[in-house]
Amino acid sequence: MQPAPSLPVRRAPQAALLPDGRRLHLQDGPIDLVIEATGDEAAVRRAHGDAVERFTGLLDGLCAELPGLRAAAEADRCPVRGQVAQRMWRAVAPFARDGFITPMAAVAGAVAEEVLLAFHRPGITRAYVNNGGDIALYLPQGARFTVGLVDRPDAPRIVGTSALAWDGPVRGVATSGWRGRSFSLGIADAVTILAPTAAMADAAATVVANAVDLPGHPGIVRVPADTLQPDSDLGPRPVTRAVPALTAAERALALGHGLALARSLVTRGLICAAALHLQGESASTDPLSLPVDGNTVAVDGPFVPPEPEQGRAHA
Repeated sequence: MQPAPSLPVRRAPQAALLPDGRRLHLQDGPIDLVIEATGDEAAVRRAHGDAVERFTGLLDGLCAELPGLRAAAEADRCPVRGQVAQRMWRAVAPFARDGFITPMAAVAGAVAEEVLLAFHRPGITRAYVNNGGDIALYLPQGARFTVGLVDRPDAPRIVGTSALAWDGPVRGVATSGWRGRSFSLGIADAVTILAPTAAMADAAATVVANAVDLPGHPGIVRVPADTLQPDSDLGPRPVTRAVPALTAAERALALGHGLALARSLVTRGLICAAALHLQGESASTDPLSLPVDGNTVAVDGPFVPPEPEQGRAHA
């Protein structure tokens, strides 16, 4: 008699309530989630259990499909089979014809969305899953959520807030930039995107941050991604490692490149709004939904670089 085949054992993630007793912390390998939900206590408790169940094995499933997830995305062909992997591909597919992008550009947002599904149930009045700054939101009728905007992930300070309501389209928030935890081809300190889903916000933040750039600038230090991380999905593509102090005109030009792309994504219905930050200057596609404090550049009409400010030190 042949022995019965052994079933794969799913590795249990780390799961614990944070000291405040409200937020749930889930961690497995590089994935680190902070989750908060409000509502009926029993419903929240059951949702926490479901969230742990959904999270268990999620990383292993993605690792099994890494070759397809790290390959350049094609607009009309999905190479992956898992639910989260397919969500990643759907988020990046609209950008595939415009340049190089892989489904990995949407991994954080897609994971947050998957775990958030545990909270789509009666008794939950509001919930979010924060995956390293990429946030998936559950906003049933009457719910509101305020997000804070930072202009530098490595030295965070709040430069604006955005109030999101249940009757609006935004259910995902993501931030990208060369100072963040992922590689970037551009020079934006931070680009924050509001979008209908967290995966869409994640993908769009990547491409808009890449577009904030000054190609050929001699002072910008770029290094092939695979020399820093041999298995990077970016391969030998040069990623930004240092940006010198830029003139006001250079900052405005770089932000203008990213702003033009962000506006086109709003027009296409892929995102709801974007805020871009570079060395103390900021730009927003919609100052009402994404207001930014401090120095801003024009967002309406033709993009005109501002005049240099007397005595201003570059950030």
